[in-house]
Amino acid sequence: MARTILITGASNGLGAALARYYATPEVHLALIGRDLGRLEQICETCKNLGAQVTTASIDITDQATLKQWLDDFDQRYPIDLAIANAGVTSMLSKQGSGEELAAIEQVLDINLYGVIYTLHPLIERMRSRKTGQLAMISSLAAWRGMPITPAYCASKAAIKAWGEALRGWLAPEGIKVNVVCPGFVKTDLSDQFPGTRPTMISAEQAARVIAKGLAHNQAVIAFPFPLTWGMWLVSVLPFPLASYFLGLFGYNRPRSPRKTH
Repeated sequence: MARTILITGASNGLGAALARYYATPEVHLALIGRDLGRLEQICETCKNLGAQVTTASIDITDQATLKQWLDDFDQRYPIDLAIANAGVTSMLSKQGSGEELAAIEQVLDINLYGVIYTLHPLIERMRSRKTGQLAMISSLAAWRGMPITPAYCASKAAIKAWGEALRGWLAPEGIKVNVVCPGFVKTDLSDQFPGTRPTMISAEQAARVIAKGLAHNQAVIAFPFPLTWGMWLVSVLPFPLASYFLGLFGYNRPRSPRKTH
């Protein structure tokens, strides 16, 4: 029987790279994405690699519709691994104004509630089967709030805490829970970040690291190493010193474009 893997945010970036990575003849991929055109392209690529593929263009903040689809799909094809990957970002403007309330709500709706709406319906179904794996894409930004992008950091910190709590609860019941904390991955989302982006890696590289970590059931899959160490360091340093180091990389406020004469 094919292994069934659910991936949200699969139409682009890291989600698409994960879909391509897992696309083998032994796998049934359930791919959810907002961009139907790109999603169909990823679907065809994965089918050409031998995978069975089911796609759905669903707004993951539509809790009722998403739950109905997940219940129906999981009833027919029990999901072995669910990767809640879909996410967006928001940040301060270059003029120094704060995030609009609508932008904050969108980030929290997609990054936090979208993850919960994706994984929560599967928890009881996996508990009844005594097996399954839930993975959620957080970020190294979860380790220390960066003034440049408050809502994004808040959403990713909430995901990290929720995932760690779920892992402790569900491990005795045979369910694996993993929190993924990437640094900068070359995607449309990272391209929006105005600060320095050290140790940037490709989406394909990130997908391989994540898949390896999931295979080994790592509690927190954080990468790449230099940036992971740096974010851990600023999370334990005194606040003024940590803020100083964040400022060196432009993470305290957006940098205005340089004037030319």
